Amino acid sequence: MRLGRIASPDGVAFVSIEGEGEARTAREIAEHPFGTPTFTGRSWPLADVRLLAPILASKVICIGKNYAAHAAEMGGEAPEEPVIFLKPNTSIVGPGAPIVLPPSSNEVHFEGELAVVIGRPCKDVPAAKALDVVLGYTVANDVSARDHQRQDGQWTRAKGHDTFCPLGPWIETTLDASDVEISTEVGGEVKQRSRTSLLLHDIPKIIEWVSAVMTLLPGDVILTGTPEGVGPIVAGDTVNVTVEGIGTLSNPVVAKG
Repeated sequence: MRLGRIASPDGVAFVSIEGEGEARTAREIAEHPFGTPTFTGRSWPLADVRLLAPILASKVICIGKNYAAHAAEMGGEAPEEPVIFLKPNTSIVGPGAPIVLPPSSNEVHFEGELAVVIGRPCKDVPAAKALDVVLGYTVANDVSARDHQRQDGQWTRAKGHDTFCPLGPWIETTLDASDVEISTEVGGEVKQRSRTSLLLHDIPKIIEWVSAVMTLLPGDVILTGTPEGVGPIVAGDTVNVTVEGIGTLSNPVVAKG
């Protein structure tokens, strides 16, 4: 199933996105998308509604330096165990929403990533059962202010600005995410291209590691790490992150007004 969240003339709703191309429709889900969704009977052509971030997360957990080539380009060695950090849920925006550059930073970078969406409350999940707690997968951009990272010595401010966590365009619930291509394009030029099979710590290991630390709740999002090729974005750019089997997350970049 392809799960999304929309703004329609009737309000905001979770939906099942059905069909392909211009024939896609958004079929309204009653209440929430967890478990076995039920439907209200209402639907809209997807072209007549606006896609929002597909989930409302209580927290966004990120995995740092989870591709060896990215760790190398950042001037460090790949960590033996997953390195985790948090982005606030207020950093989340949906497809088409602008990434707003803070005036306090002169070096904001894109980071295209595969995101895991948790489907049920869980704690201390063994890797062998980790995929049982996954609702599905979406596309993410872990936008980062590099100068803030250097100034602060830690990543909260650099990663936590409003609009610094675009998610979307929807959640794919049946994807085998163990070996799919991920790419990022800025200004029509491909900047990143890799495969999730190159993750240093795979999705089951990540879920085991994170859930040993904190309880995960339905809708929580785990960003699995970015491949090599990260770089700056400036006002006027558009960032397109594509994950094979899901789709493309596109966001314009603007200066804060």
